[in-house]
Amino acid sequence: MAPLLMKLGFTGRALRLFVGPDRGKTLETVPVPALELSFAGIAGDSHAGLTRLSDSRTLTLYRRNVPIRNVRQVTIVSVEELAALAEALGLPAIEPEWIGANVLTQGIPDLSLLPPSTRLQFPSGATLVVDMENRPCRLIAETVGQRHPEAEPKLVAAAQQRRGITAWVEREGRIAPGDEITLFVPPQRIYAHT
Repeated sequence: MAPLLMKLGFTGRALRLFVGPDRGKTLETVPVPALELSFAGIAGDSHAGLTRLSDSRTLTLYRRNVPIRNVRQVTIVSVEELAALAEALGLPAIEPEWIGANVLTQGIPDLSLLPPSTRLQFPSGATLVVDMENRPCRLIAETVGQRHPEAEPKLVAAAQQRRGITAWVEREGRIAPGDEITLFVPPQRIYAHT
């Protein structure tokens, strides 16, 4: 039987890495020299855990605060999409830590549009599985607005398809700055009944 996932003909790169130590205090993440991934996510990150509580993203399925599988362990953004977002807002830059990023990538076209179940594999063997696009929210608008108040009311609309993706750990390992990222995508189909 042939493999289901197709390896893409290009690679990306991990540029910078971050951990969010206390989501209760701030959405912002802080730079770290490497990420240690376990099946529970990133060691020391507030999104780590095998389960999480349901929230506004899952309201069509569950009421709030119901324990569910955590497929939102890692937030990945791209330098290209952040540059496009900053340009759309007329800002010099949007820093990845302002919007809660764990991994800043380069060289993956249209990162936010990667299909669910895409694998991002690192040299250590660490592998992340894309859950879905990370939709922009008022929390990132408020965080960016602390530095650029003029951008706050426009940020959610401008950040559509530019906020990156959420992912979960399929294989444990280490991610370091400069690591190459190899991508494997599932078959592409459009479900006609939506």
